[in-house]
Amino acid sequence: MPNRLKNGEKLVGIKQSGRALSENRAALCYIAGDAEKRVTDPIKALCLEKGVELVEVPTMAELGSCCGIEIGAAAAVLLR
Repeated sequence: MPNRLKNGEKLVGIKQSGRALSENRAALCYIAGDAEKRVTDPIKALCLEKGVELVEVPTMAELGSCCGIEIGAAAAVLLR
């Protein structure tokens, strides 16, 4: 996982990630592979619609750790 996710300008969480994607502010999106599909499918659809690269991380815990938080995260985006 790139260090830029930990150190770069990012938003963490489904709601914030979805908002950034909708507003064309996201450059790259990360999704946790073990998150519920009903939660991540709308984010995946937004990524396809907006042409944003989507990277799957194996677990929510790993994604949260890469973002520098102590809890799991279902999604995160790097901002443009």
